[in-house]
Amino acid sequence: MSDPIRTRRSSLCRLCLMGAALALPLFSLSAQLKPVESGVYRWSDHSVKINGDRESRAILEGESPHLSYLKIHASTQAVGAIAKPPRANEDTEELIIVKEGLLKMSFEDHCEILPAGSVVHIMPGQVHQIANAGDVPLTYFVMKYRSRSPMQIERGIASGGSQMFDVTNLPLKPSSRGAGRPYFDRPTAMCERFELHVTQLHQPGPSHKPHSHVETEIILVISGDTEMTIDGKEYQATAGDFYLMTAHLPHGVRNVSEKPCSYFAFKWN
Repeated sequence: MSDPIRTRRSSLCRLCLMGAALALPLFSLSAQLKPVESGVYRWSDHSVKINGDRESRAILEGESPHLSYLKIHASTQAVGAIAKPPRANEDTEELIIVKEGLLKMSFEDHCEILPAGSVVHIMPGQVHQIANAGDVPLTYFVMKYRSRSPMQIERGIASGGSQMFDVTNLPLKPSSRGAGRPYFDRPTAMCERFELHVTQLHQPGPSHKPHSHVETEIILVISGDTEMTIDGKEYQATAGDFYLMTAHLPHGVRNVSEKPCSYFAFKWN
């Protein structure tokens, strides 16, 4: 079995050399952006834009306590869609979560075909390319973000650089309420800490008691029916929907069905 966390080191020296040039954002959108609101962002509430063999669905855009820029959207590539030329994000980091289909992710020196549930974490300056490798449409979520603090390329390199996480290589660990699948918990070029995992709840009820923390957190529902209390307000979400809780807000998620539910949880500061 291949290592589920593959570090791309061929481009690390190049990234080190770029570090000084990338230390300051090439452009700033913060003056134009509003803070993202805590609450629920439903898949069905966002319209689809069609551009040839691709579709896009904007989900949220703004700033958060630790990020001067935060954007999440979903993209769908039709079967046989022509891959766009390789590219690199100059001053943003990127997280990709495969929702449906098979995603072919290529870095300069390596490529992998990743099924639904897999994750790619891409450093600033990392040249990459995405293609649909399956016989059904490919849909994936993209989170792009820029820190309020100066990016630290060396810190990102030291913690592994750009990485691909194939869900089939990541064990599902049983818990008292269901199961969990850890993906990563590490510093990045943009964040002091970025942590991502999947939780499964096999019965109705909460995953844990309501709590708060310094990190901003997003819950992306994969399956089932859920409810979330955020700062005393109640929200509901199902597959494809997002909950967002900014730093220090008390919150707690729960399964509200007799059927299991599952969700990605990712947080950063």
